[in-house]
Amino acid sequence: MANKSATEPRFACTACGKCCFGWLPLTLEEAFAQAGRFPLAMVWTPVPRSSRAFDLTAPFGTTIHLPNRQQVAVLIAPTAYLPPSFPCPALSEEGLCAIQADKPLRCRTMPFYPYRREEDQADMLVPRKGWACDVSEQAPVVYRQRRIVDRADFDGERAALLAQAPVLRAYAETLLKLYPAVMAQVLAATRSPAKGAFVTGFASFLRHGRQDDAIGFAKQQHPVLIDFEARTTGTPKWAEYGAFYRQSAADLAWFARQV
Repeated sequence: MANKSATEPRFACTACGKCCFGWLPLTLEEAFAQAGRFPLAMVWTPVPRSSRAFDLTAPFGTTIHLPNRQQVAVLIAPTAYLPPSFPCPALSEEGLCAIQADKPLRCRTMPFYPYRREEDQADMLVPRKGWACDVSEQAPVVYRQRRIVDRADFDGERAALLAQAPVLRAYAETLLKLYPAVMAQVLAATRSPAKGAFVTGFASFLRHGRQDDAIGFAKQQHPVLIDFEARTTGTPKWAEYGAFYRQSAADLAWFARQV
């Protein structure tokens, strides 16, 4: 007889705050709403045609035909771009989320992941080392027969990601046409799966993607980038982040100076 706890995983968040570190994928709407809080980047993740995730990734991003006649699906995700050891700027001193009313969809859907098929979510319910998630018999059953029991947040996040996909797809196609360096980065990431992703700044999105309220966005985002550059300067392991913040702030400076 199958172990029922294995077929019906239990899970409850204990608000330990241990998952509130490092990168946080956002929707476009959330990125613009939180421009005064998070240092933002566009994270590009190529998925080769040979990957099982290709067909699922393509609708959320774009499909690119490479010079070698291969195809890759590329996910373009607005992201709070933080070093792995940095706590979320919305995390209070008590380790609790300070923006519950505006909590990002990614946080609400945890531990489920929208870029996976629903039937492939079981391992997401295993807490990472150091996390204090409740998976005991006292926690509610959240996954039954490879289906999410309460799927409102999961469906909501997926719907939001699909709704913004045409905007991000048009933005990606424009950058690939105008900037050969972006295609070079796609190729490099495809050839080196360990690297997996690369980032571009939001200034390119303001120019070639969403242009409404670009000035308001830049005025909020610019000081955040300056602050995070200062917090990462002088620490070698964060040098890549510091360089990104510095360049992104410089790229946004024109928008931020406009009246």
